[in-house]
Amino acid sequence: MSGAPAKRMPVPRRQRAAGPRLAVLLLLVLAVAVAGTVAGRTVSGGGVWEVLRGGGDATARHVVLQLRLPRVLVALVAGASLGAAGIVLQSALRNPLAGPEVTGVTPGAVLGAVAATGLGLAGWRSPGAVVAAACAGGFAGAGLLWLLAGRDRGDPARTAVHGVLVSAVLAGLTAMVLLVAPGELGGVVQWLVGSTEGRLWTHWHLLWPWALVWGAASCLLAGPLTLLRCGDEQAAAAGLRTGRARLAALVCAVALTAGAVSAVGALGFVGLLVPHLAFAVCGADLRTALPGAALLGAAVVGGADAAAQWGSRALARVLDADRLSVPAGALTTCVGAVLLLLVARRRKEEV
Repeated sequence: MSGAPAKRMPVPRRQRAAGPRLAVLLLLVLAVAVAGTVAGRTVSGGGVWEVLRGGGDATARHVVLQLRLPRVLVALVAGASLGAAGIVLQSALRNPLAGPEVTGVTPGAVLGAVAATGLGLAGWRSPGAVVAAACAGGFAGAGLLWLLAGRDRGDPARTAVHGVLVSAVLAGLTAMVLLVAPGELGGVVQWLVGSTEGRLWTHWHLLWPWALVWGAASCLLAGPLTLLRCGDEQAAAAGLRTGRARLAALVCAVALTAGAVSAVGALGFVGLLVPHLAFAVCGADLRTALPGAALLGAAVVGGADAAAQWGSRALARVLDADRLSVPAGALTTCVGAVLLLLVARRRKEEV
């Protein structure tokens, strides 16, 4: 007895278009990587291409292969980590303003890095030690928020308020560390503002395995996070243990943020605003929005770094300065603040 062939369920248009959109985002990341590689003062674009083909003199090869390439790669992976961390946090807490910057994660990681560098705790000045200190600070900040929120962890509004309070306390502790060790201010500014300058292969080798492990763990939580965005009651009705899923998501977000901050510092508004772009481009399904947020985060940070380098060259010519460097974090903060105002205004009009 043969029956009629089963009809295939139609695939939503947004889901069908997810693949091409992710491909476009990947091309955008590659374009940003090229822009970051050719940016700079010492070697021109033609010189970079010659070095990549195996030619060039010793100076050009050193600049391109030992300075520019690791800087670009670290910027891309750090941006991807912040983008993924932001979308995981916003989905787990069901709060569109729950970025790493306002949940105690980024301030805690900055405090750990500043304390390790400024105070020289047990000689903790190596990149690996700074990563460990930043991760410890990030988890401490998130843990403080978790304890302070108490039974209100499922309330997005109260969680956001507690996150702002925790971030303010951690920022105050960071200021106290700087007062204790004012001579180290120049060495810790990169973590306060966010900068990719001076990133070497050492930072890359420390960052990418960490980002890969926790990024893969976050992708495994895409399904549960999508359910959490629908609310705890709906997620529990679907058989999801919301408490465990939320805790696992927060651990992944904290780890990704701490790793990024330990490498490039506190890049403002990346983890807060990139998820909004990812949802607009890739839809609400975390299986596509999460990798989309990672790609967008990489493009934003890499693009900001390249733009900062080009801007530094232009300002140096205008001001007749031999050495002028604009940190990428200053650019992301300025642009992110404007975008945040636009997002807030748009949501107010929708309400």
